Amino acid sequence: MRGGAAYPWLVADVGGTNARFGTVAGPGAPVEDVRVLPVAAHAGPAAAVRAYLEGQPGRPRPQSAAFALATALDGDRIELTNGAWCFSRAGTQAELGLRTLLCLNDFEAQALSLPRLGAHQRRAWGAAPPAADGLATGAVLAVIGPGTGLGVGGVVRAPGRWLALPGEGGHMTLAPADDFESAVLGHARREFPHVSAERFLSGIGLPVLHRAVAAVLGDGREGGEGAAALPAEQIVARGLAGESATCSRTLDVFCAMLGGFAGNVALTLGARGGVFIGGGIVPRLGERFFQSEFRRRFEAKGRFQPFLAGIPTALITDTLAALSGAAMALEQAEA
Repeated sequence: MRGGAAYPWLVADVGGTNARFGTVAGPGAPVEDVRVLPVAAHAGPAAAVRAYLEGQPGRPRPQSAAFALATALDGDRIELTNGAWCFSRAGTQAELGLRTLLCLNDFEAQALSLPRLGAHQRRAWGAAPPAADGLATGAVLAVIGPGTGLGVGGVVRAPGRWLALPGEGGHMTLAPADDFESAVLGHARREFPHVSAERFLSGIGLPVLHRAVAAVLGDGREGGEGAAALPAEQIVARGLAGESATCSRTLDVFCAMLGGFAGNVALTLGARGGVFIGGGIVPRLGERFFQSEFRRRFEAKGRFQPFLAGIPTALITDTLAALSGAAMALEQAEA
């Protein structure tokens, strides 16, 4: 191991809303002492790290760190796509006195967590994904995560390691599958010239989807001021409780379109090892997700339906999985 490999390590998963921090005490050790801090309550990652470490008096300070960040990375300056932080990687490393600071896309870390996911950390839709250690070189796993935004990532098995495929797939143009979805997208285009998958399939997108669904259904009450003010949490809660037909239909459209989008990702990456759903929204849907049109739409690709029928899908139930992916990234970087 190189000099930066000294323990303990600090790992973080930073989204637009929350930053999750944890510690790795030594080689092969699990992530422990996990704390969740609100992004908006701290000026930047250094301030959040200091707040996290204040809760661990007497513990050795971290020597190396890996930050999984919900944004595209290019150069030293980093700005969260859906959050307030804008910072220098080198400046943050110096401020925290770290030997090593690795910054990676959050879904690069989420993808790197996939090979180590246990059965207790996921729920399969139908057949379970194959064990990652039995996959051949070149096998691909993919992950999609509707959270504050919409993350997409992949990981490829290589000799002796796993290679992440970071990207910004959540900003791909979203495609409708029927006349109703075409009308919903058409309504959204009055507000946005480009309707990406994230515009509908995310925490910031659910209110947009709800307004469009309400408008197409002709629900004047929910399509007016009430729909504009309804946040994602209420859309989910009211839809699951059966308190709103429009919210319920919104959840149905969300699950169906997520399935179609996941099928597109599977085809693009050739992810025959499985497609995994992460993020904070889908776990809240519970059985509603597994009773939805997700899987049918995942496979609904015409001549390639048999190809997709052989690809397993699973929900990641462990909301802290990306921290282990960040630890793997640091482990592989320091090897």
